[in-house]
Order: sequence, then C-alpha cells, then structure tokens
Amino acid sequence: MKIRLLVSILLLFQTIIFCQVYKEADVKVCESKFKIAEKENLKVKPIGEVIARIGESFTGTDYRAFALEREGEEKLVVDLTGLDCTTFIENALVFARLIKKDSTSFDSYVRELTHIRYRNGIINKYPSRLHYFTDWIYDNVKKDVVEDITKDLGGEKVKFEINFMSTHPDLYKHLKGNPLFIPIIKAQEEAINTRTYYYIPKGKVKSIEGELRDGDIIAFTTTVSGLDVSHTGIAVKGKDGRIHLLHEPQPNMRVYTTKETLSDYIINSKKHTGIIVLRAL
Repeated sequence: MKIRLLVSILLLFQTIIFCQVYKEADVKVCESKFKIAEKENLKVKPIGEVIARIGESFTGTDYRAFALEREGEEKLVVDLTGLDCTTFIENALVFARLIKKDSTSFDSYVRELTHIRYRNGIINKYPSRLHYFTDWIYDNVKKDVVEDITKDLGGEKVKFEINFMSTHPDLYKHLKGNPLFIPIIKAQEEAINTRTYYYIPKGKVKSIEGELRDGDIIAFTTTVSGLDVSHTGIAVKGKDGRIHLLHEPQPNMRVYTTKETLSDYIINSKKHTGIIVLRAL
C-alpha cells in the first residue's frame, strides 16, 4: 500500500514538474478567475452557479482549434487565452472545483486539470488523454467529478458505434506520427461501444428544460458517423427564465451565450441528435 502511494506521488510530481505547456498570459488569466471568485464570494455558492459564472467570465475568448495538439511527447497544455468547446467546459469545471475547495493557486489548477483531462488523472502518452467525450464522462463519473443525470431526466438508451479516430488516423498528428497508438485507441473505442449511455432526443429537450440548472454540462450527440459527441457547452438561465447555452461554438467565433433557448438551438441544428446532461459534484 505504501509503495503504491509513493508511486502515485512520484507520478503526480512528474506530471506537475515536467509535463506542462503554458504561457505567462495563462497564469494571469488563472489568477484573474480566482480574483473574481474572491470578489464575488463564489465559494459559498452552489458549484453549478460557480461553473456558470466562471464560464461567463470567458465570454469573448477566441476559439483555438487543435490547441492541445503539440509536438513531442504528450504534455498538459494550458491555454486560457484560446479555447475549444471541450477545453472551455473543462476549465469552467476545474476553476469551480478549486474555488469550492478553496485551493486557488496555479499549481492546484494544473493538478486539477490533469485529474479531469486524463484517464485516471495520469498523463501516460497520447492515448491517456480522454479523447472521446463519452469516455471523458465515464472516467469523470468514476472519479466523482460529475454525475450523469440524463437517465434520471427521462433519457433513452443509446449505444455508440465509435471508430472515428482509428479509421481516420491521418486527421490526428500523433496517430499519423505514431501508428503504434492506433491499436490502443481502437481498444478504447471498443470499450466505449460496450457501454450503455442515455441521451435526451432533441425533440424532448424542451420538456426537461425545467429540470436543468445553471452550470449543468451539456454534451450534444451527433449524426457524424463514428463519433459520439460533437459539441459541448454549459446550461445558463437567462433573464427570460429559460435555459440558454453558454459555449465556444466554432472557429472564427468566441465564447458567448445563445440568444435562442437551448431547445431552439438544438432543434435548429442538423448535426445534433440530442443531449447528455452532466452535473458537477
């Protein structure tokens, strides 16, 4: 038991010291989020409200495509000046958890982001990153970071047929350059395909809107063959009392909150088939 603990500590130390990529601007953004928390006393608020508030503080942040894809060995990439839809929700969640735990330092941020982004919270080459969002859900449910409340909201069973990464390796820098990773990714896909998930079909989203809370994480299931989820965002209650979507939508756009409601947003999207709803713990 003591040996296992020592190994875990050494792995964590290695992650913190040797496996980071960040800029001074990222440290400043990190500090600014903790200042918001202190000024607004976010620590005493429910974690969902903290996620929503921190998410809103990213409004106007540029979209950054392939932000995590860097040359060389897999490292924890910190990029708070440019986000995609997944890194946006990851960062809002990480900051909220740290604020609630009163652990507001950059080192704490690095540890928490590593914990959430990687399988079992450990960086071990490219396949250790949770590439598919349903795998991200599975791992972070096990880690008691979030709970998947979709079934409780009346969600329907869905089994995914995931194979996109292993069948399109040329689209991924680290698979193209490291073909030995492809069988590992394929095994991960096969594991996801054995699991049963739940989703709320797009036509039923309006009927469950009243059960959603500020800060719930919304994952959009997709029509794209071989994929599970093609977009993510954060549920926020607007001045109209309805649920809207706070998200980082696509290249050449910035973080914003939709004018239309979440239910109208998904109805108007051809590629989204429904939603999975996660609630932070």
